[in-house]
Amino acid sequence: MIRNGFVFALALLLAGCAALRTQFMPEKDLERRQVIELIDYAQRAASMTAEQQRREYNASNQAFAKSKDANSRIQLALLLAMPGSSVHDAARAASLLEPIAASGDAASPLRSLARLLYAQLNERANEQKRANQMRDQLEAAKESERSMREKLEALKEVERSILQRSQESQPRHR
Repeated sequence: MIRNGFVFALALLLAGCAALRTQFMPEKDLERRQVIELIDYAQRAASMTAEQQRREYNASNQAFAKSKDANSRIQLALLLAMPGSSVHDAARAASLLEPIAASGDAASPLRSLARLLYAQLNERANEQKRANQMRDQLEAAKESERSMREKLEALKEVERSILQRSQESQPRHR
């Protein structure tokens, strides 16, 4: 009984120390921990089903509406930025990240993560733009090819017609 009480008291003491540690933790250490938690969150969210992602989106959106802090903003942006997710919205993710990425504290771990994600989203958007331009160019080339084939077939038909007339106009030798 005394032993159980001692273990319980030790556990309470350690829990109290942990609480004190987080209260006196420097801002950068707290942000580093938040960045690690956000990366872990992104990995968990990537493995969720579409329905789970929608529920997580609703929860993250509500959390962001209540507290528009950097952590909730980045968490929502991570979920929206995930390619192939059921809630993918790269434009909104970029708009969520932009204020943090453009803020003044260059050494902030959260800002560094936001800048990285923002840069990736912009690069993806540029690649998508280039892909769309190339698809448009390919479609234009296909249309041009089809038009050229039609003209070639029309020219061949004219040539056949000329050859046929010339053969008909020549006298037949018996």
